[in-house]
Amino acid sequence: MKDWINAARLRTLPLSMSGIIMGSFIARWRILNNGGTWDWQIFAMAILVTLLYQILSNFANDYGDGIKGTDKLRVNEAEQRAVASGKITAAQMRNAMVLFSILSLIATVALLYLAFYPNHIREFWIFVGLGIACILAAISYTVGKKPYGYLGLGDIFVFIFFGLVSVCGSYFLFTKTFDWDILIPATSIGMMSTAVLNLNNMRDIESDALSGKKTLALRLGFKYAMIYEVILLMLPLILILVFLGVNGFIKEGKYYPFIVMILLFPMTALRRKIMTVNEPKELDPFLKQVGILTLMMAVLLALGLNYF
Repeated sequence: MKDWINAARLRTLPLSMSGIIMGSFIARWRILNNGGTWDWQIFAMAILVTLLYQILSNFANDYGDGIKGTDKLRVNEAEQRAVASGKITAAQMRNAMVLFSILSLIATVALLYLAFYPNHIREFWIFVGLGIACILAAISYTVGKKPYGYLGLGDIFVFIFFGLVSVCGSYFLFTKTFDWDILIPATSIGMMSTAVLNLNNMRDIESDALSGKKTLALRLGFKYAMIYEVILLMLPLILILVFLGVNGFIKEGKYYPFIVMILLFPMTALRRKIMTVNEPKELDPFLKQVGILTLMMAVLLALGLNYF
């Protein structure tokens, strides 16, 4: 069981929940201000679905990199991958992928039934298709003949699914509408999620070069990937500030939602520490820290909008 828990990579789960929290509680703030009701059951189911997607993705990455031999070259990786180390066989991991794909689909359908049935049948089927796309994206990052993670497209997919789909999709589950301003916090979460992936790829840049995994970090080179990382970590809080501005909080003198800006201090300190790194393997501790800051950004904005 310990090997399966390690393969699930629990430290990645806070990052996957951030978009759901952000979208759901922005929806709550907007719905309650308009005299509506917010369904906590939809939120709980959405969290369950995204956790299943994340575990599926982690199992698929373990399997894909394991059978391709990529993980065996990562001699300095802090976390020993299960398939590459032989702790879990490729066949067992493939079976786990199938199981979690089925569980993810069942949970997705249950969530969408709760959110859309019976008054929004068209939206139900659209989101079923989106859920299937999420499952396929989780698997095909490293699995298949041409996995997109090996082509340098991982950053785009992470930005789309962890940012735009997660935040905008969860927002729509509650409101049944799309408001353009939700793209601002969605972009913020997407950039933070992409920052985590880029850090991961910068850490593995040397082994990926040997294995032929042409990530964007590898294509850019360590120096320019570092510049890219700094940009990804600088813009999210600015975007949150823009979101609060366009919604009139500054004009109306309502400052509680700005509690999220306290993250400016730890995020600035974190960027400076990352910029001093010269050895890729030294980046590993920052992965968890960026993930936690992403979750804190979502939680603090949720609290500021809804409870202060």
